[in-house]
Amino acid sequence: MFDKLLEVEKRFNEVNDLVCQPEVVADMEQYTKLMRELKHLTPVVEKFREYKSAKETYEESKEMLSDSSLDEDFAAMVKDEFEQSKEDIERISEELKILLLPRDPNDDKNVIIEIRGGAGGEESALFAGVLYRMYSMYAEAKGFKTEILSASETGLGGFKEISFSVDGDGAYSRFKFESGVHRVQRVPETESQGRIHTSTTTVAVLPEAEEVDFELNDKDLQIDTFRSSGAGGQHINKTSSAIRITHIPTGTVVECQDERSQHKNKEKALKVLRARLYDAEKAKHDAEIAGERKAQVGTGDRSERIRTYNYPQGRVSDHRINLTLYKLEQILNGDLDELIDALITADTAEKLKASES
Repeated sequence: MFDKLLEVEKRFNEVNDLVCQPEVVADMEQYTKLMRELKHLTPVVEKFREYKSAKETYEESKEMLSDSSLDEDFAAMVKDEFEQSKEDIERISEELKILLLPRDPNDDKNVIIEIRGGAGGEESALFAGVLYRMYSMYAEAKGFKTEILSASETGLGGFKEISFSVDGDGAYSRFKFESGVHRVQRVPETESQGRIHTSTTTVAVLPEAEEVDFELNDKDLQIDTFRSSGAGGQHINKTSSAIRITHIPTGTVVECQDERSQHKNKEKALKVLRARLYDAEKAKHDAEIAGERKAQVGTGDRSERIRTYNYPQGRVSDHRINLTLYKLEQILNGDLDELIDALITADTAEKLKASES
């Protein structure tokens, strides 16, 4: 671990020097990339320097304690310093192990979230709307920007499906554990006898793929235009501004009819298509790394039931980490940090265990 930390510190010093050079500052792409790297290296280096300081104190006090001529009071003070530095070394060592765990390369990325109604008909579509609102409010609280990419509404105000982007530094790191089946238990407004119904909604969280991550070849794309359907006013229904893109090699189809501009719809559809194809490649790669897959909280599989929202009991239960919180209303209003922090902690613990085995 010590050798690895020395390498990290060396790289930190190199990057620190580079970002001060005028030619690097002038190249915005390179400068942004280096600043991002610096941001990740800084906490590791700061913690390593804290470790070296504690180690130095430990060695000095240990040497002083071997001197039998020390004054009794002074010796007691040095002994306290020795014990404290010993504790600090143990604590900091554990913190460094966590900081040195391999980072998810997608953590800094923007995300595309797709929510689809599942079992339960209209009730499921209504809950899809509830989840969209919950994620939008959480994103806003985090200072992230959201934008609807496509939506298929139902007559009662729910969504058969909705996809939207969340842009912000670290968006994927906060949303990545939301992929899977979300189950809701509540009494629908249409239920006259007060019976609790169970329905499900599926969430997929895709890291937004940049062109360098996943290059689309024009000859692999079939692009069709059609008239937008549903809400949108008279103008939107008179023009063929909606876009359907089919990725011929995989058969993946993406539609976007949210904008009046054909160009904007095409831009949004390509963004979703690139993210879906990148996600499929990522899932294939992850499946090949069995050890890494075991060291994750949940598989990210969209068919995995991850959470239950129980309205009568006012509780939310996350089945992957056996966590139940009796604060349903706050969570549905975007107060997700306690849930997400617990998932990140559990995932870190799993990865730490895997790295030590």
